[in-house]
Amino acid sequence: MEGTGDGDPPVHHNLGGNINKDVSPPEEETPLSSDTRTVSDPCSDTLRGSETMEDSSIVDVQGRSGTGSPSIGTSANTRTQLQTLLEDLGLKQHYTKKLTLSKILQIDLKAINDEPAKCNSDLPWYFLKKLMMVNVTARNLQSECESSNDGATEATESDFDNLCDITDSGDKVNPLDVITALFLCSDGFVQQEMALKMSMCQFSVPLLLPDCDTDQCKLMLWAMRDIVKTYRPRSLLQSKGFTEERIVLSEIPMISFVRLGECSMSKSEILNKLLSNSEEYHDFFVHHDMECGDSPRRISNGLTEITWYLPSGKNNIDIFSEPLAVANLRGDIASFETQFSFLCQTSAAVFVFFDNLDPECNLLTNLHHKAQMFLVGNQQSKCFSMDALKTVATKLGLSKDNIIIKTKHKNYAEFVKGLRKKVNDVIENTKEKMCIEKMADIAHELGILVDEDCPKCQTAKENADAITSKIQNIPDYKAAQLPLHGEIWKELTILEKEEFRLKNLGSEDIEMYKAGLQEKKGELRKKQSSENMSDAITCFISAISSPGLERHYFLKWMRMNLDNLSREKLSGLRKQYKEKCKDAENTEAIKDIDKELSNSSLGTEHFFREMGQIYEASVSLPEQDRSRKQLQHLPKICAGLLLDGFPLELVDGDASNIPLTWVSDVLSQLNELVSPNNKILVVTVLGVQSTGKSTLLNTMFGVQFAVSSGRCTRGAFMLLIRINEDVKKDLNCDFMVIIDTEGLKSAELAQLDDSYEHDNELATLVVGLSDITIINIAMENSTQMKDILQIVVHAFLRMKEVGKKPKCQFVHQNVSDVSANENTLRQRKLLLDQLNEMTQAAAKMEKKEKNKCFTDVMEYNPETGSWYIPGLWNGNPPMAPVNAGYSEAVYQFKKNITHILGNCESSANDILKFKEWMSSLWRAVKHENFIFSFRNSLVAEAYMKLCTEFNKWEWDFKESIYKWITNAETTISNLGTPASKSKIVDLKELILSLTSEVSTKLTKLEEEHLEKIKKYFEQKDGHVHLVERYKEEFANSARSLRRDMQNSVYSQLTAAAEIKQGQTEVQNIKENHTKEIERAVCALIDVCRKKNIKMGDEELNQEFDKMWKETVKKLSFSEQVPTNVFTSVSHYLLENLSPKGSHACELLSQKNLQDCGKTPFILTAKKWWKRLVIKMMSDLHLRQDHTIRLQNIADNIIEECLQYVMEKVKTEEPEADAKKTKNYSDAYIQEILRIVDERLQKHEDVTVDIEFEVSLKQNICGIAARHFQKMHEDFLKENDPHLCLNRNREKFCDTFKDVFNERDQSQKKAEEFTKQCLKPAVETFVYSKLGPDIIREMRKQSQFNARHCSQYEILLDLLSKNSVGEYIRYIRSYEGYVKEWILDQTEKHLSKDSKMFELVDQHLDSSLSSIKAAIHKATKKTSADLKTFINNFCQELGDTLVISQDALGDFMMLNKANQEQFADWFTQSVDEMEQALKQGFKERDIQSILKHLDVKPQNELFTQVIGCGKQCPFCGVACVSGGGNHAEHTAPLHRPRGLKGGYWYTTNILSTHICTSLVVSDILFRSDAIKDEWTPYKKYKDIYPDWIIPSDGSYEASDYWKYVMATFNEEFAQKHGLMPADIPTTWKKITRLQAEQSLKGSFNMN
Repeated sequence: MEGTGDGDPPVHHNLGGNINKDVSPPEEETPLSSDTRTVSDPCSDTLRGSETMEDSSIVDVQGRSGTGSPSIGTSANTRTQLQTLLEDLGLKQHYTKKLTLSKILQIDLKAINDEPAKCNSDLPWYFLKKLMMVNVTARNLQSECESSNDGATEATESDFDNLCDITDSGDKVNPLDVITALFLCSDGFVQQEMALKMSMCQFSVPLLLPDCDTDQCKLMLWAMRDIVKTYRPRSLLQSKGFTEERIVLSEIPMISFVRLGECSMSKSEILNKLLSNSEEYHDFFVHHDMECGDSPRRISNGLTEITWYLPSGKNNIDIFSEPLAVANLRGDIASFETQFSFLCQTSAAVFVFFDNLDPECNLLTNLHHKAQMFLVGNQQSKCFSMDALKTVATKLGLSKDNIIIKTKHKNYAEFVKGLRKKVNDVIENTKEKMCIEKMADIAHELGILVDEDCPKCQTAKENADAITSKIQNIPDYKAAQLPLHGEIWKELTILEKEEFRLKNLGSEDIEMYKAGLQEKKGELRKKQSSENMSDAITCFISAISSPGLERHYFLKWMRMNLDNLSREKLSGLRKQYKEKCKDAENTEAIKDIDKELSNSSLGTEHFFREMGQIYEASVSLPEQDRSRKQLQHLPKICAGLLLDGFPLELVDGDASNIPLTWVSDVLSQLNELVSPNNKILVVTVLGVQSTGKSTLLNTMFGVQFAVSSGRCTRGAFMLLIRINEDVKKDLNCDFMVIIDTEGLKSAELAQLDDSYEHDNELATLVVGLSDITIINIAMENSTQMKDILQIVVHAFLRMKEVGKKPKCQFVHQNVSDVSANENTLRQRKLLLDQLNEMTQAAAKMEKKEKNKCFTDVMEYNPETGSWYIPGLWNGNPPMAPVNAGYSEAVYQFKKNITHILGNCESSANDILKFKEWMSSLWRAVKHENFIFSFRNSLVAEAYMKLCTEFNKWEWDFKESIYKWITNAETTISNLGTPASKSKIVDLKELILSLTSEVSTKLTKLEEEHLEKIKKYFEQKDGHVHLVERYKEEFANSARSLRRDMQNSVYSQLTAAAEIKQGQTEVQNIKENHTKEIERAVCALIDVCRKKNIKMGDEELNQEFDKMWKETVKKLSFSEQVPTNVFTSVSHYLLENLSPKGSHACELLSQKNLQDCGKTPFILTAKKWWKRLVIKMMSDLHLRQDHTIRLQNIADNIIEECLQYVMEKVKTEEPEADAKKTKNYSDAYIQEILRIVDERLQKHEDVTVDIEFEVSLKQNICGIAARHFQKMHEDFLKENDPHLCLNRNREKFCDTFKDVFNERDQSQKKAEEFTKQCLKPAVETFVYSKLGPDIIREMRKQSQFNARHCSQYEILLDLLSKNSVGEYIRYIRSYEGYVKEWILDQTEKHLSKDSKMFELVDQHLDSSLSSIKAAIHKATKKTSADLKTFINNFCQELGDTLVISQDALGDFMMLNKANQEQFADWFTQSVDEMEQALKQGFKERDIQSILKHLDVKPQNELFTQVIGCGKQCPFCGVACVSGGGNHAEHTAPLHRPRGLKGGYWYTTNILSTHICTSLVVSDILFRSDAIKDEWTPYKKYKDIYPDWIIPSDGSYEASDYWKYVMATFNEEFAQKHGLMPADIPTTWKKITRLQAEQSLKGSFNMN
């Protein structure tokens, strides 16, 4: 209540008026303290029971009662009073360093938790938090420490005695003091925001703000500038029109209410009743009976508040039929004469409330003003004197109509009714109307400050007025002063979209057409660049370049001025529109007005658009251009504004386009300003137009997106909200980005043919950008709800496909029922059903039918994903405050969103990644209908990282198996020899054991591999969520790898077993023969020694020859009959082709395998007449040369199989001593047939008939059989016992002579063992280990990190070679070229710094260390003879080396060497062997070494680089998708068809068409996959569903191949025997550097 009536004994202030004569001297007064006492009013004994509001007043410590408005302290102590309160409220520092919007809007713990105010210093923040969310309970301010004082305490007798004297208001703070303090401690923009939000809550706002520190008051004109009110006065009732204007400009009468002296009635409460309907009471003004309203006012006396009554045009609701302003002065006018004078001069009427009038008081009589004076008294007060009233009334010349008395016979309802009638009479009859803006002049006269008078605000106003004052006709002004973002920008937008959609292509060549579009764009940019910067935009840029606050004021002035202009213009146009709509024949006129309505909208966003276009035009100029350099600072300015809380327009709502260069550079500058604190989370809102989306965001975050009825949001705007340190750890971000969008299904766009596409574009963009998307649905419109759901589901489905997983929350507005959540269970089920229905429809359109329900697309729980929010207004606007239920529901929703974001699986993006994502996403959504292509560097980076990791895991898997196979083969080879460490002696049993062992190992490795994939996708960093869709593909690749490795291992084990079996049989025969010879030699030695004659070498030779012939003649040599390999191969070939049907078997029987493969495989074209028909067809169709493709496929398969054969047969190089001829195994031909089948399956896009397959397999098997037959025969020959014996004849003879002559054999035998047994074994060991090492080394190189990297390096290498021959080889024989490139890269790298020999030395050192250790151990063991020593030695090395049993048997024959001496010589021989081996390896060239490795690095690297081996069915470019088992094939860089020989039939001219352009065109193609039928390229997915060919989102993406074709056009034509292509002019301008940049961009290598 006011004074004692308002329940807050006020502080005395002397603000521009005379000091009350009854006030005690300063030195006798004290500030508010615990000693202050409150006593009952001596002038009033009326009880509350009689409906009279009783007052209380303050007595100082001496007990003197103040008259009028009693004081807590004197003016001398006012400064202390303000400082004390500010300190109490925690605002002391903000009195000088003002609160800013960024400070109060930042998200901190207070903003998202429900903790009540714990102490007085929490109250301002509690008030601001509630106010920013327009919560009408914001003024209910009580801290916990205050409320705890209200609790019960232990009672004593004296307590009850003083019961009536108890007061609990001592620690409480009056809401008006909090509001006053906040206005004093805030900058102009916070004051403006507070005033706006208070007005929305229907709180009174400060008109005159007292400042106790300066004894001044201030007119809060600027603070109220942003309040816009809409109402319908009586004059517009018939037309149903309305008035919408800025309240400070509204010329409406102001009625002021003041108090003189004490008053027993609560002025503020009476005003609330005066302005409220009986059904809709609202507290406009704080009064005594509100929470803490009875607390003493410490700094708010002298505060003049204002509120407005605005009619709705409904007679049964409106209290007043015309608008009025109501001012309320707090405190006694005797203490605040300046404020009183101001009100008297600005008001139409002043109502003075009193209890007792002093006839001698001249305060009322000395005033000169035009305002009517009304005296309002309370007869029930004991202080009331009718005589005094008459005296004063007579002095003032007042009639009884100007006297209002509250008698005891009149209750408050009747009293308020009478008061209302007086006010209504004043409104209807007064001519005194003054807008608040004009009140500033009176304020200046009275010495009252005006908040707008600060120099920065005035300078900004002058700058804004200089621009807006020249605006007469908005459309003409925009055309003259803002030309660049008008028609030119719209034309550029049309051209950009046409580049993607090619709707108007007609019969023109695609690339020529696109080049033409590029040229037109270039011309438009030139046109933009040639335009001189207009005066308006020059002034605008200059103004926003000014320091901080000034540019803030400038932008606010601009916005308000422009809104005022637009509002005025739009109001008139709407009237015209309404008139024209009455007549249905005015269709054209209505369209014209529609267009003018759109063109007449002018806001600051138009100036920023123009600035953006100026910048984009400048960027198209050369780098050294002066104009370009002068404008480089513009993005930084805009980034600064964004950081300060101003919105940035992402999507131009008029052109439906994003100025990507401009927005990207602004975001880049923003990143520089905030780095490293640049993590962001994005919240966006989508919904039907005019369903309260912007209001929802404004309420949630306290921001100010435009919500006026005149100008709905167009396009999309983003705002930046800072995250406070106390929340950063939970949200893991530094800023929250809020994106507001134009409404979907807008009436303005509904007439356009592409409005649905427009909505889809916008929805896809904002859903794609957001971490959480709010879908705003008005419950009353189910049809529109269905439409928006369809659009939204499309957006979410597309995001799922690209790996983005935004969260989704549905907000149902205007749900008023308290039990909405329970009662809407059926509605939630209905919503989910509709979402499922929409998902199926969208999935069908997007060709993603696997998505059957909404939960397949995203995580959504109907219970937690839907929020029900009541209506915004509590009552009937314009007098309705915001519904407290709305604010509270929105607050709970905000908390929920913050919680969801805090628990988000994926990490926050930084600003640069957001920029990249936005650019890629916008390029993707510009495609026609639902053709959604997406190429994004973040996704590419995440995918490349995944591929790199997967390649590592894949190699770890393979390397582990390769090592196991090497050891297994060693075990098999050593079985049955002294070196064997296996407990199993049976070969079959060993193979079974090894098979079981490797199966277990493979299972374990597969599990580990899958676990790595799982853990990789569980991590939060690295944007893993973007590649979530590939998780199953890579898991399948891991499973597929296990299967492939298992087949390979089993095949190798089988081959090793077969070879071991054959060798064992031969070895047994050879051993028996050798033993016979050895016995014969020993017998001969005995015979010769018994002769007792000295025999020389000649005699010994003769004796040996005689013995040899006799012994060999006695030995039985079974004939080694060669197996017919052709028979075996034919069997397996028949077995392979039998499932293909009888025709395959028939074809097989027509040709003898021995006749196959003798000549090169050449595919002959069939059905030549069909070509003739094709040639006669339209020249718009490109030829698919099936024969050439098949020939290339066949050549590649034959080459691969031949390489496999060559690896298996004996090598011819003399240095390959370690490589002995192996026998043929049936596993070899089975592996070859598997390779052929696998490669043919990779070319599903090419029709492979059975004739081709049989012919190819016969050719390959014929070649292989011939090689394997020779290999088998060579093996038999090399291992023929008779030949082997004869080969060793000289060795036997020499040994015989040595033994006979009793020569020491130690040195000779040591050298023999080292050379014949050990050296080959060491070489074999090195070759077996070296392959994996080289692979590991090469994989460290960047070009082998992932498939993308390899492809990039290959193409870059080709560019550097600049050879058409190389390009021809690459295109025609891709796989062969890649193999050569890999081999070349391997050789180059291994040649550097002797890298190869470092690796060789490692294994030489390792094996030689093992050998020396084995000699040492064998020497230590006691052995009776050399054989035992050798057996011990071999056993030590059993799991490392495979020592040839042939060589070992030869070595042990007649070996009589001394063991100890042998050991010494052996050690020395090993040292010599070490040097010889190292030298030998150094002398060998790298290629030779690579050929002899067990695991060929070039083959393994080729498998990694080539991947699935699929090539684009149109241009032949290779797939680069990761893993080996992916479902979809992709290539980042498609090429012109002409490079591969594509041409126009009628002209034989090479084609320049590129797949990425063709796939959005109606041009037809034919292929074997569709039996030569013609199909539009745009439907290629129907034919090749596993290929993703994105349309060219960036025209520069294919610059690499365009450059190649333009450079070598003549040469390519010559090679293909065709005419050169018609190269578009834009292609000829591409430089080599641009080609390289294009390559980098396409492979994301920047």
